[in-house]
Amino acid sequence: MAGIDFDVEIKQLQATMKTIGQVLDLDRMRAEIAELGEQVAAPDLWDDQDNATRVTGRLSALQGELDRFTSLETRVDDLGLMVEMAQEEGDAETLADSEAELGRIKKAVESLEIRTLLSGEYDEREAIVTIRSGAGGVDAADFAEMLMRMYTRWAEQHKYGVEVYDVSYAEEAGIKSAEFAIHAPYAYGTLSVEAGTHRLVRISPFDNQGRRQTSFAAVEVVPVLEQTDEIEVDENEVRVDVFRSGGPGGQSVNTTDSAVRLTHIPTGIVVSCQNEKSQLQNKASAMVVLKAKLLAQKKAEEAALKKDLKGDVAASWGDQMRNYVLNPYQIVKDLRTGYESGNPSAVFDGDLDDFMEAGIRWRRGAEKVDA
Repeated sequence: MAGIDFDVEIKQLQATMKTIGQVLDLDRMRAEIAELGEQVAAPDLWDDQDNATRVTGRLSALQGELDRFTSLETRVDDLGLMVEMAQEEGDAETLADSEAELGRIKKAVESLEIRTLLSGEYDEREAIVTIRSGAGGVDAADFAEMLMRMYTRWAEQHKYGVEVYDVSYAEEAGIKSAEFAIHAPYAYGTLSVEAGTHRLVRISPFDNQGRRQTSFAAVEVVPVLEQTDEIEVDENEVRVDVFRSGGPGGQSVNTTDSAVRLTHIPTGIVVSCQNEKSQLQNKASAMVVLKAKLLAQKKAEEAALKKDLKGDVAASWGDQMRNYVLNPYQIVKDLRTGYESGNPSAVFDGDLDDFMEAGIRWRRGAEKVDA
């Protein structure tokens, strides 16, 4: 216990929590939760399933954020009481437990504090993530599927909703590309630091000679649009193609040609959706993604920084932002922040918070330098 001033540490935590609460704007958050609660209670909520899904997802995410803050605030207060009682009674064992709890709380507060760094124009939005396999053949396709699972597992651990719009399966294994939304407040601000080229080094499970293979996959992240966003799409500039949804190995999933591909002719942006049961639903979902990508491109062009919102990555040598090495040693290392983990299995299972937090801090530092 020597050297630890619990009184100072706890007061610092309380001050930090107060600042975080101001940034999160808890009163506004509670008001929105109450408003969404009224919408959820409406008997006709599920007449519009898309809106119902959005409302219930937003309510769940906001309530989770509020509960996370209030629970942590309670832990800080409880720690103060526990330390006070232990010091009065000279209870060394409880003081040792308090020291351990202090370390856990500081880590949790640091994680929550990251939210205060997400102050970009679109940071509080939900996110649309696109993953594309790059150089590396079947290993790259398998790697792209591993990344998709990694991000969906991360979302599931945080109880964030995931909506898959489209998956294009590769012939032998893995996926050529995937597009999905993460429904959570600040999903874009958090996940945008994941945009770039990811590189995997391993003994290829698809090489009968057991040789080491390097493969690449690209991750793109754009914010979900809201009705107030000014982005118009001329339908005369959009080519609509209808095709049959396909599963692994190219097998048909639906008995009708319900999947939709939209091509924005002026920009060449292509998006697909095959998750819904009807062409109309798939077209509507694809249009959501198309508008999000057009907005990202528009804002990037206005800022004269094409990588500012979505990152235009080639998925090959020379532009990777993170390495996943499984052989001859095991490590995952972010090349921008220097943060690394010696447990790739945990990372691929969704243990990404520390990488994202390091990325957000790195980005804020870079913004200050540019300013």
